[in-house]
Amino acid sequence: MQSASSAFPDRDTVASKISTLSADDEAWLRLLLENPQQDEALLEGLLIFLDRESQSRFLNALKLEKCGRWFGDNAPARLQIRLHEVAKSSQHPAYNAFKSGLAKSGGLEKAYPKSPL
Repeated sequence: MQSASSAFPDRDTVASKISTLSADDEAWLRLLLENPQQDEALLEGLLIFLDRESQSRFLNALKLEKCGRWFGDNAPARLQIRLHEVAKSSQHPAYNAFKSGLAKSGGLEKAYPKSPL
């Protein structure tokens, strides 16, 4: 019997998949996004990825923006608000670049469209 601390996938694996974001990693992450039981591991992995990027010597804003756009385009409605909360959790430029990509994707607006008055 597995303990909760050894749950699959672990947040470091998620962070490394987000970091490379190859076609295979994108497919793996899409499967993860389909499973609500994996939301915490996904969000923790995203935080680790953003923290690592914020500590790197070179800030790759285009990569971070692309990552934000990918998540905005692919994440289900249940995660859109939480993704924006993660993006707003720091004022570091790495988080801002990710937040910019999320905003450009329009994922939040698609998940929660404004009702006409």
